Amino acid sequence: MNSLQVIDTRLAPVAQGAGALECLCSGAIWSEGPVWLPQSDELIWSDIPNNRILAWQAGPGMRVWREEAEFTNGHVLDRDGSLLHCSHGLRAIIRTRLGAQGEALGDEVVVNSYQGQRLNSPNDLVVKSDGSIWFTDPPYGILSDREGHHAESEIGANHVFRYCPHTHSLSIVTEVMQEPNGLAFSPDEKVLYISDTSAAMRQDGGGHHHIMAFDVVAGMALSQARLFADINPGLADGLRVDRHGFVYTSSADSVQIFHPDGTKMGVIPVPEKVGNLCFGGPHGDELFICASTSLYRIRLHTRGATV
Repeated sequence: MNSLQVIDTRLAPVAQGAGALECLCSGAIWSEGPVWLPQSDELIWSDIPNNRILAWQAGPGMRVWREEAEFTNGHVLDRDGSLLHCSHGLRAIIRTRLGAQGEALGDEVVVNSYQGQRLNSPNDLVVKSDGSIWFTDPPYGILSDREGHHAESEIGANHVFRYCPHTHSLSIVTEVMQEPNGLAFSPDEKVLYISDTSAAMRQDGGGHHHIMAFDVVAGMALSQARLFADINPGLADGLRVDRHGFVYTSSADSVQIFHPDGTKMGVIPVPEKVGNLCFGGPHGDELFICASTSLYRIRLHTRGATV
């Protein structure tokens, strides 16, 4: 398969020695929410319509990590090594404690409501260096029974939230997004990128398919909302940032890569619609791509952003 295609020479160091895109496994309906588990050297991701979590490990290949997963979407490791899930079905952020070999030891609800009203369907999340959990809450898990449980929104809007584990408080950090989806911090955590996928459910050609950038103020608020990049074809669903600050985002036919100044730097063509992606592998230089029915991987000369 094709490898990384460089458009801007500033991406050349990442492409140096890059491998070819390889399909690791298939069999999902809609793949989403990948995260690398260093405890077990495996990747787990969501197969949302099949209501399960899948796992892939070099050698054994793919297996079902959890059945009846309550339509989980995004995942991330917390700073203590536990696994955080965005649960469409439970309309909550869920924590799973993991054993030494990556086995699930038990679940607990982190947060499921705002001012007494149930969340819509948390979609994706990221953990900041201070331990706070930032997540998006669009309506996709309550629109039908395909990716959650059909219900009316109690909040009546789609927000981006910040949860503080020290005070157990939940606050809205921005209300300017129509349907916020993927999100990622810059390496220095001074910028938060958030995708808006409100075009996904529109039949009239309207809605957004872009990424917004926000300045992070005092580590806990957002300001200076600005358009970072329009994504075509398709949508900027999930996204990640590498150690250089380059933004990697999903689209209908590829992973698109942007410089922090908004310049499109390169693409990784993928033969299926891309939903989400993450860095992982023993050395952190493998980009895992969840694309429709399959899981793909490409080795790059970079690593995911760390703080």
